Amino acid sequence: MKAAEIRQTFLKFFESKGHQIVASSPVVPGDDPTLLFTNAGMNQFKDVFLGFDKRAYSRATTSQKCIRAGGKHNDLDNVGYTARHHTFFEMLGNFSFGDYFKHDAISFAWELLTEHFHLPAEKLWVTVYAEDDEAYDIWNKVVGVPAERIVRIGDNKGGRYMSDNFWMMGDTGPCGPCTEIFFDHGPEVAGGPPGSPDEDGDRYIEIWNNVFMQFNRTEDGVMHRLPKPSVDTGMGLERLAAVLQHVHSNYSIDTFVALLEAAKKAVDEAGALNCDAESASLKVIADHIRACSFTIVDGIIPGNEGRGYVLRRIARRAIRHGYKLGARTPFFHKIVGELVTQMGDAYPELRQAQTRVTEVLKQEEERFFQTIANGMEILEAALAKGDAQIDGETAFKLHDTYGFPVDLTADVCRERGVTVDQAGFDAAMTRQREQARAAGKFKMTQGLEYKGAATTFHGYDHLVCETSKVTAVYIDGQWVNEAKAGDDAVVVLDHTPFYAESGGQAGDSGELRNASTRFAVEDTMKIQADVFGHTGRVLEGAIKVGDSFSARVNAEARAKTVRNHSATHLMHKALREVLGAHVQQKGSQVTTDRTRFDFAHNAPVTTEEIRKVEALVNAEILANAAARADVMNLDDAQKSGAMMLFGEKYGETVRVLSIGSSKELCGGTHVKASGDIGLFKIVAESGVAAGIRRVEALTGDNALAYLQGLEDTVHAVAGTLKAAPNELEQRVQAVLEQLRTVEKDLAAAKSKLASAQGDELLSQAVDIKGVKVLAATLIGADAKTLRETMDKLKDKLKSAAIVLAAVDGDKVQLAAGVTADSTGKVKAGELVNFVAQQVGGKGGGKPDLAMAGGTNPAALPAALAGVQAWVTERL
Repeated sequence: MKAAEIRQTFLKFFESKGHQIVASSPVVPGDDPTLLFTNAGMNQFKDVFLGFDKRAYSRATTSQKCIRAGGKHNDLDNVGYTARHHTFFEMLGNFSFGDYFKHDAISFAWELLTEHFHLPAEKLWVTVYAEDDEAYDIWNKVVGVPAERIVRIGDNKGGRYMSDNFWMMGDTGPCGPCTEIFFDHGPEVAGGPPGSPDEDGDRYIEIWNNVFMQFNRTEDGVMHRLPKPSVDTGMGLERLAAVLQHVHSNYSIDTFVALLEAAKKAVDEAGALNCDAESASLKVIADHIRACSFTIVDGIIPGNEGRGYVLRRIARRAIRHGYKLGARTPFFHKIVGELVTQMGDAYPELRQAQTRVTEVLKQEEERFFQTIANGMEILEAALAKGDAQIDGETAFKLHDTYGFPVDLTADVCRERGVTVDQAGFDAAMTRQREQARAAGKFKMTQGLEYKGAATTFHGYDHLVCETSKVTAVYIDGQWVNEAKAGDDAVVVLDHTPFYAESGGQAGDSGELRNASTRFAVEDTMKIQADVFGHTGRVLEGAIKVGDSFSARVNAEARAKTVRNHSATHLMHKALREVLGAHVQQKGSQVTTDRTRFDFAHNAPVTTEEIRKVEALVNAEILANAAARADVMNLDDAQKSGAMMLFGEKYGETVRVLSIGSSKELCGGTHVKASGDIGLFKIVAESGVAAGIRRVEALTGDNALAYLQGLEDTVHAVAGTLKAAPNELEQRVQAVLEQLRTVEKDLAAAKSKLASAQGDELLSQAVDIKGVKVLAATLIGADAKTLRETMDKLKDKLKSAAIVLAAVDGDKVQLAAGVTADSTGKVKAGELVNFVAQQVGGKGGGKPDLAMAGGTNPAALPAALAGVQAWVTERL
């Protein structure tokens, strides 16, 4: 049974059991700051498990795209060297949101495996959490698995609940006991059953994990019971395919066989010359093309931070393995086509983005092959110091800043009899991982326990609620009965006019006040789907559970926010009209200051296109059409033509916002009529990822202030250039042309002076064992002039070792050159460093030409005087 058939059989089985088939969410989480990548099938249902979100179904099944290459779940270093580790994999899952629990989950799993995938019952083993008697009894007494094939696993990882059979998504979040299903390959394969000393062998392979979600773990390590016990299961498609296709390695299943063949062909064509088809490096390449491609599909491009950094690391690891096999030209991007063939039907977004994915990877390859050359140059400079070991910080800098893999650094050093400080490198890597991990924590209102009534929101029509009662108060994440003056707290009200941050719109600020107390609301966020947390500080008095307050939204801030939000809708519509229907929102941020809007588009938005968008939006504003919000069920909303916004969560009923020609699903607050926006101006356009553009815009008084600021700048520049504002362009062009002429004349003068000095210097060269040695200073030269003069002197002296210097204030510029016939004994990089170290600097380069700098001009004459002796020692 091929992988595609297995995926379809799984989904259809659970559909027959009343489950809704839900499409895989992106591998880049849209609204979860705690995750670098989607690493499990339950990620897209996390808020449902926590009670923050509700769906129209209580049972779901998915085939989820997952990546484990960062944070707690990181399999990257094992990929290619084990049979079952991947950076990207597909997780088959079925989920119950407070519907069925352990009995049905176990029964479904057994039925599917034995009756539909036809696995022999006697080949299946199960594990349960040691304290989970209920799961044990279901397996033994209901399903009929013999006791000798049921293994209890306790806390075996060094702490309470730290067990192979207690599942946690991360340091925080939904979790609970689990029961795992293993397939026994038979006694001819080495390895023992789960829980035994030999469990790491290949005989018993875990294929399915049924997690019984009962708790939410908060940052303090406390387990809070979830509102409703739920089920989250996961079965790796690749592992199951290996079992059903009777192979012991995931890399032997049909999908990977095709990718490995494509990888070998691409690498061979790039210069590998018939590499070994069983090479671990090919497995790395075949695995990494999946992780890289799907990450790019979801809008990430290689970079130096966050997800972009992980993508770059994965891509460069694959490219490095191709380089190791002998590839010397870009090859990795050529495998995308075969990946689309294998997975494009299941994931149409991959097929649609094939051209973009290929181009992004090709560009990264071209940069990295240049990086390898640049890295070698930097590494050569480090090796020129003559130390027996490259320090860990240098190795990490090569890896982290220049993308030069540490294993390649180690390979080069080994050839020179030099070692790498691996411990120092590991320490630097650990420091970086800890910094990245610290950035992935839950925010202020996450994890607060609340069991009271929901908050009734009045903020669509009112900015004031005169009698809002406090239903909960929290300080430092803990429920308290009272918060006093000076305390920072989160306050929950039964009625509120404050909008809670959602759908890209920032939360409201304002004040809660009664006769004795004032509470400054700095922000408003959701604790649960319908519970609003007002965060801020008690300014006067004390705020207690049960107190009543007048809740007042900052009207000026709200007005600025709604102008920006309504303008975002009109801008979205205008962008689609100007750029095309492919434009889709990929994220937004609406605050009092501006609106930031990300959307799918594969080219920069031109000035002309921006002006067309501005004209369309401002025309809608001038029309002053009334805004209208209608509440309807989701199907009716979609049939009405309303657009759905990226990252927004929708329940069974939705709010459709119509303003001008725009109609979108939106729960945010808006102007009463388009004319209230006043003025619209786009102030920035940029690319944030491959195929993703970003525009930033201002409205109302913010737009007016921006234009007035530009006007002030124009008048100031006009005054400096002594020109009228309407003559600025011509005046600036004239100044630039004059500057170019001066720079050209200066360069010519420097070249002429250097040439004259160079001719004079020829007679100063000293012959040492057939090599002309020259060390001199050029007056008024720059780096370019030094290199040009160096080339002329080498041509005329034939066999030579030369150092040229120039001084500019307190800076020294050095160039060293050695003719090709002498580089076997004298290296330009070593020579320039000899001089540079005496003038407070360092440098490096190729054996025939190297540059350096320094900060001590006074030491230059003595440093140059020592060049002859230094060269003599090496000839």
